Amino acid sequence: MILPTYIVITPARNEAQFIELTIKSMIAQTVQPLKWIIVSDGSTDGTDDIVKRYAAKHSWIELLRMPERRERHFAGKVHAFNAGYAQVKRLEHEVICSLDADISFDEDYFPFLLQKLAEDPKLGLVGTPFREGQNPIYDYRYVSIEHVSGACQVFRRHCFEDIGGYVPVERGCIDHIAVITARMRGWKTRTFTEKVCQHHRAIGTAGRGLLAARFKFGGKDYTIGNHPVWELFRAVRQISSKPFLIGSLTLLAGYFWSVLRGAKRPVSSELVAFHRREQMQRLKKFLNRNRAPITAQ
Repeated sequence: MILPTYIVITPARNEAQFIELTIKSMIAQTVQPLKWIIVSDGSTDGTDDIVKRYAAKHSWIELLRMPERRERHFAGKVHAFNAGYAQVKRLEHEVICSLDADISFDEDYFPFLLQKLAEDPKLGLVGTPFREGQNPIYDYRYVSIEHVSGACQVFRRHCFEDIGGYVPVERGCIDHIAVITARMRGWKTRTFTEKVCQHHRAIGTAGRGLLAARFKFGGKDYTIGNHPVWELFRAVRQISSKPFLIGSLTLLAGYFWSVLRGAKRPVSSELVAFHRREQMQRLKKFLNRNRAPITAQ
């Protein structure tokens, strides 16, 4: 089977600690991209020097430097991604990948995902689970197999163009919005659990503590329109993970603080309604599947 051609964009802001792991993983791929643009988003920690060293040896790796900025927000990541994509958009390619600068993976990682796209033309976006440290991957009884982590999102080009690319939202959820929008547009999205990538920094903790991150997660859940009932079940599920009850309550506080403030959502009411329908359908299936059968006495 002929695999589709692909390009990779990696926004990187002060990733000197981990980016070399990502670069080594990409160089080891049995099928390499046409081009990999690493966008240094105002890095000041030596990220650029590491990338330059490898780019000098591999012509398909290119560094793009963005101006320094004081604020740290997710809209900046989208602007960096778009700047990188503008450099390679002219190339003939079938697949676009957004890759974080702090993950590593095996040598067949991208060929595996490219094959999945080649096998099913209705698939618009694919990825794999990620693991942090020695923690297990997500329990897919609770996390939809249709959600694709932002650590590595591999888009069919037509799908990426159909959803209008990433939405520059300062509070985050840019990857989640992309996944929901793709399904709303009729594309299939899928996480394939046969492979796993290693995430070397805990999600959402850059520049903040764990509880602050949980509060932020609650706000993000509001941003994408999570149903209140879904959020309550999500918080109950979080009790089993550190910092246990206080973390769960902090998640709810972040969500309902946004509700009370009447925070404006950066997504359409159509997307919120679609997202909530999906959540309630999943919750109903989960509860029915786990309901104990009633036996006659």
